[in-house]
Amino acid sequence: MQPSLEDIRKPIENELRIFEEKFRLAMKSKTPLLDTIMNYIVKQKGKKVRPMFVFLSASVCGQISESTYRGASLIELLHTATLVHDDVVDDADERRGFFSINAIWKNKIAVLVGDYLLSKGLLLSVGNKDFRLLEIVSNAVREMSEGELLQIEKTRKLNISEEIYFEIIRQKTASLISSACAVGAASSGASEKEIEMMRLFGEKVGIAFQIKDDLLDLGNDDTGKPHGLDLKEKKITLPLIFTLNNCTSAERKKIVSIIKNHSKEPDKVEDLIEMIKEKKGISYASEKMNQYKDEAINIINQFAETPARDSLSRLVLFTTERKK
Repeated sequence: MQPSLEDIRKPIENELRIFEEKFRLAMKSKTPLLDTIMNYIVKQKGKKVRPMFVFLSASVCGQISESTYRGASLIELLHTATLVHDDVVDDADERRGFFSINAIWKNKIAVLVGDYLLSKGLLLSVGNKDFRLLEIVSNAVREMSEGELLQIEKTRKLNISEEIYFEIIRQKTASLISSACAVGAASSGASEKEIEMMRLFGEKVGIAFQIKDDLLDLGNDDTGKPHGLDLKEKKITLPLIFTLNNCTSAERKKIVSIIKNHSKEPDKVEDLIEMIKEKKGISYASEKMNQYKDEAINIINQFAETPARDSLSRLVLFTTERKK
């Protein structure tokens, strides 16, 4: 049975409630337009999985402190800034079922809002001398940018190797979760060895999370996004890479033709999904996801057994067993 987020949150429920209030106050602005947009952003905040990683990691490594609350805010501020900028780059009209900032207030305002959020995160850290936390999260933002650019560069030719795929998702997706875990550990006064262990734990979880996303796109009706959307958007996923590496040259030509020329045609996309299934692309990706999940669990099990450690283990299972 899939763990519920309500159960996972229990050891840090009170801290998360306090955090939500602190974060709401941190988002306030004296500029009326900015304040309106900040309120709109706060309302959209979903499952708050990244703050959960911060608080649970801090609890596993030591004590939750004021620095932990600031670390969680820093992660949320910089993450939200990157999402706002991403929506501008992707010309996206929606984000989690809400209109995107650029859809309502146009690109110029959206870019400025992203910049504002980045500055709020920087000032929060510098003002409280949380330099170690700032270093961890700034590295994550750099890696996310590099991963995005690497993906743009490599996907044009549809010849991404498995090695390049893992480098892209390590930077693009896993770096934020790994930084959330490292920030939590650092805020609790953990040793550098423990901070690195938590960072690596988060990286493994983040990679497993992205592979799960790849799989959901190919075979689940409850994902909340259209079936085969990654293929329609010409995104190169692990099941597709495995299929391209394990088919005949004629089959490869057919796959490349569908992605390049027929990705908007539902019947062609369905044909491609069937081919991925036949070539064991889905089962291979599932094996890889479970490998990273097990590696993450092995790392976290090296810490003392506590309710927070148990919740982190269940959070790993939640990310790999979710339906959307």
